[in-house]
Amino acid sequence: MAKTDVKELLDAGVHFGHLTRKWNPNMAPYIYMERNGIHIINLYKTAAKLEESVNAIKKIVLSGRKILFVATKKQAKDIVAEKADSVNMPYITERWPGGMLTNFVTIRKAVKKMNAIDRMKADGTFETLSKKEKLQVDRQRAKLEKNLGSISDMTRLPGAIFVVDTLNEKISVQEAQKLNIPIFAMVDTNSDPNEVDFIIPSNDDASKSIEKILDIVCSAIKESLEERKKEKEIDEQKKLEEAEAISNADDTDASEEE
Repeated sequence: MAKTDVKELLDAGVHFGHLTRKWNPNMAPYIYMERNGIHIINLYKTAAKLEESVNAIKKIVLSGRKILFVATKKQAKDIVAEKADSVNMPYITERWPGGMLTNFVTIRKAVKKMNAIDRMKADGTFETLSKKEKLQVDRQRAKLEKNLGSISDMTRLPGAIFVVDTLNEKISVQEAQKLNIPIFAMVDTNSDPNEVDFIIPSNDDASKSIEKILDIVCSAIKESLEERKKEKEIDEQKKLEEAEAISNADDTDASEEE
């Protein structure tokens, strides 16, 4: 993967922090200076931390695990949904469902309920319901889709979560902490970097900044997915060759016995 370009981060406004009076002192190591009452993030540190995060994310994806993206704030929702979708990763962009991680079994039941409704519609069972029942089922399906649609393929806990704005998504951060699930996050100057495992010091309020960081992260995920696909193809080819070699050896033994 190409080295992170600090100028690109600068152009995207990744360096703009919060008002100095709103800062979290634990972010001091990542702050370059103060300008007009606003903290400016040190982009060289952002670039270094971004590369560290990306390398760790690539390893998780290579192992076959999913990264769950979490961003419910207005300026991040659409970007996160689009980027996560592009690499087939689950995401939460509506309200965080309490117990999403700590009570995953219950969440899976809700997803199964959603899939069961889909099967009803596919096999014609839905058409046997009364008008009132159809309306109730449709409402239930719409509600489930809104909250859980993007995680319907997530059959087990994610290998990590990626959070935009840890202050805004504190429940998801707390749940991941309880289960020792690695937390990657865009952390602004008003947040506590000690709450996450992999910090990306950055402006988590501007859509351009969010998009730039997500672009880099999702490009890395795409690379890992392609690498994993190639590794699988090589393994399958090896198995085929081994099976053919065994089959040929059996044929040779049989012909020698004759």
